[in-house]
Amino acid sequence: MARGWTLVPAAAVTWAVSGLVIVHPGAAPVVVGAAVAAVALATTLTRRERARARVRRAAAVVVLTALASMIAAAGSWAAIEPRERALEATRAPGPVDVVATVTGKLERWGGDQLAFDAVSVRVDSGAGEQRVSAPIQIIADPEDIVGAAELDVGARIQAVGSARPSDPGTRAVMRLHASGGLTVREPATGMLRVSSDLRRGLFDAVEGLPTAGASLVPGLAVGDTLLVDEALDAAMKESSLSHLTAVSGANCALVVGIAFGIAAAAGAGRVARILVAMIALAAFVVLVTPEPSVVRAAGMAAVAMLALLLGRPAQGIAVLAAAVCACLAVDPWLAGSLGFALSASATASLLLFARALARGLERLMPPVLALTVAVPLAAQLACGPLLILISPSVPVYGVAANVLAAPAAPAVTVLGLTACLAAPIPVLAAGLAAIAWLPAAWIAATAATVSALPGDQLPWIGGAGGALLLAALSAATGLALGLRGDDVRRRRVRAACRGLLAAVGGVLAGTVALAGLLGPLTVPPRWQILACDVGQGDAILLRSDERIVLVDTGPDPDALRGCLDRAGVDRLDLLVLTHFDHDHVGAWEVVRGRAAVVIHGPPDTAEDAEMLSSLSVAGAQIRQVQEGDSGAVGSARWQVLWPTESVGVPGNDASVVLAVTGGGLPATLLLGDLSEDPQRRLLPAIGSRFDVVKVAHHGSADQSATLYDRVAARVGLYTVGADNPFGHPRAEALSLVADGGGVIARTDRHGIVAVWREDDRLVVWRERGDVGAGG
Repeated sequence: MARGWTLVPAAAVTWAVSGLVIVHPGAAPVVVGAAVAAVALATTLTRRERARARVRRAAAVVVLTALASMIAAAGSWAAIEPRERALEATRAPGPVDVVATVTGKLERWGGDQLAFDAVSVRVDSGAGEQRVSAPIQIIADPEDIVGAAELDVGARIQAVGSARPSDPGTRAVMRLHASGGLTVREPATGMLRVSSDLRRGLFDAVEGLPTAGASLVPGLAVGDTLLVDEALDAAMKESSLSHLTAVSGANCALVVGIAFGIAAAAGAGRVARILVAMIALAAFVVLVTPEPSVVRAAGMAAVAMLALLLGRPAQGIAVLAAAVCACLAVDPWLAGSLGFALSASATASLLLFARALARGLERLMPPVLALTVAVPLAAQLACGPLLILISPSVPVYGVAANVLAAPAAPAVTVLGLTACLAAPIPVLAAGLAAIAWLPAAWIAATAATVSALPGDQLPWIGGAGGALLLAALSAATGLALGLRGDDVRRRRVRAACRGLLAAVGGVLAGTVALAGLLGPLTVPPRWQILACDVGQGDAILLRSDERIVLVDTGPDPDALRGCLDRAGVDRLDLLVLTHFDHDHVGAWEVVRGRAAVVIHGPPDTAEDAEMLSSLSVAGAQIRQVQEGDSGAVGSARWQVLWPTESVGVPGNDASVVLAVTGGGLPATLLLGDLSEDPQRRLLPAIGSRFDVVKVAHHGSADQSATLYDRVAARVGLYTVGADNPFGHPRAEALSLVADGGGVIARTDRHGIVAVWREDDRLVVWRERGDVGAGG
C-alpha cells in the first residue's frame, strides 16, 4: 500500500467503530478490549528484531486505529449515564424545566421558530430536579424568548416545554419545544462573548442592504444562515450551492494562509509562523462555532501544520485520514453526521480525482476552465450517492451553478470575515459589508436563476439501490473523463463507460421529457388545490404564490411521483403528515429531500420516529403540532384545529386537522381520518364556512352531520381508491356534502381533481369528467 494510503484503513475502522458505539453504547467495553488486544499484538510484532519496516508501519496504523477507537468508545461509554438521566425527563407526562448552556448557532426551524443545540445543566420534569450534563436541542418561538438579544453560543438559558427523545445515534439526547417560554439567565462571557458580539456586528453591518445578497454575507463569512429566508435557502439547495454557507476547508485555508503570510511578512520563523496560524485557526473555530465541516477542516489544517512543524511531507489523503481519526476520537457522534460524511467525501474527491478530471476535460475546453469545472464535478460525483440516500433526485445544473459562483465565493468570504472582525468600527464594517454584498448578490442571483430552470432536479431511485446505481455511473463518468493512456485495454474501458453513460442518459432524457415537460400540460396550470389519485389514501396539494403544501403522501410511491410530476412540483415548502397510517404516509420516501418543513401528529412506533429522523437528515425541519399552532405558506395562512393536548393515543383520532385560508386560496378544511366523536369535539373551533372540505376517512360512515352542516362546503373532496374493500365512500358520507348543494369530487371515479378560484366562483376540474362550478 502506498505510504499516503496507510492511514485510510485506520480512518474507516475508526468511523465504523464510532458508529457502532454511539448506536449501541453497551458495545464500548468490547471495543476497548479488542483495541487493547490489537495494541498488544502490534507491540509484540514490532519488538521482534527481524521486523521489517512494512510490519512496523502496519503496526503503527493498528495502534493509531486502536487508540482512536478506544477514545471514541470511552467517550460514548462515559455519556451513557448522564444521557439516560436526561432521557428520564422525556417520560414524564408534564412539562420539563431545563437550565442549559447554548453550544450551537441559532437556526430557523419550521419557518417562524428558532432552534439551537445546548448542554443541559439542570433538568426538572416534576418528579425531582437533577443536575445532569447532556446534549439537547431546544426549539422556541422568538416571541416566547425573554432576553433574545443575548441568546447566543455560551449563554445560560432556562426553558420550559415538552421534551421528546431523539433518535439513537444522534448527539442530542432529547428535543425540547419551549412552549412554556425561554429566558436568557446569563449572557456569554469571555471569548464566546467577543465572538458573539463580532457576529452580531456583522449582522448590523449588512442591515439595510438588499435582502438576498445581504443574508448570504454572514453565511459565507462565518457560516451563520439565520438571515437566509426559506426561498433563498431552497434555491441554494436546489442549485447545489448550499455548501458555500457551511464553513469548510476553503475558509480554514484562507484563515491559515493569511495568518501564515502575515507572520512571514513580520519576519517570524517557521515555528512562530505555525503557532500564529494555529492560534488564528482556533480563534476562527470559536468565531464560527464547531460545526461538523468546521471540525473536519480545522482538524485537517492542524494535522497539516503539525506535519510541517515536524518537517514531514503532508500528503493530502493521509492528512484527511488522520484528521478523521482525530475528530471521531474526540467526538464519536460525528460518525452519524451527514455533514461530516459529505465534507470528508468532497475533500477526498478533490484530493484524488480533481486533477485527473481536469486533464480529461482539457481535451474539450481550455485548461483554466477545465480545472474550474473539475472541482465541483469531482465533489458532485463523490457526494451524489450519499445524497441519494436522503433525497432521491440528482441536481442537473449543480456543476454549472458552482462554476458561475466560484469566482464570487472567496471574495465574499474574505470581505465578510474582515467586516466581522471590524465590527467594533461600525463605519468600516458597513463599508466592507457593502463591498461583499456585490459578489454575494451574484451568488444569490445564480441560485435563484438555476433553481427556476425547468428540470433542475432529476428524479432518481431512492434507497441503497439508487445510491449504488449512481455510484456506478459516477465511477463510469470519472473513468470516461479521467482515465489516461492509449493502450487497447484503457481505450476499451473508456468506450464501455461512454456507452453506458450514453444509454443511461438517453433513458433519463426521455423520462424528463415525458414527466417534466409533458406532465404539467395535462393538469390545469391555475390549480390552487389538487387531490392526487393515489388509490385508497390521501395526498392533497395546495398552492399559494407558488409556495406548495402537500398534506399526506398516500400509500403508492409511483402514484405520488406521477402526480407531483404532472402538477409541476419539485419542492415542497410544507409537508403535513396528519397521522402515520400507511395510506397517509406510505409514499414518504418520494418527498424525502424535497420538503423544507414537516409538521405532523403524534408518532406511534419506532418506524414513525425513524421516518421523521430520515426527513430531518434530508434537510427538513420537523415539528409536531397541536391545536393552536399556525403558520404561513405564501400569502395563505394555515392553522391546526386538532389534536388537542388531551388526545393521547396516536392514530386516526389524533389526525392533524388543518384549516387553510387567505391569499386568494379557497378556504379549505382537511379533516384527516377523524371519526364522529372527535369531529363533534372539533365543532367549537369551526367559526366560519369553508369553500372546500376534504371529507374525513375517505368517506366512511363514521361522520358528524352537525360538523358538515356548519362547514357548509361548496366542494367535497373524497380521496378514495377504486373498488376498495371498505365500501368507501359510503352513501351517507356523500350526502353530507351533496344535501347542502356542494359538488362531489372523488378520486376513484374522477382521478386527479383540481380546484381553483376564478372571479367569485370555484372551478372544479376532473381528470375523468367535465369541468364544473362549485357554486
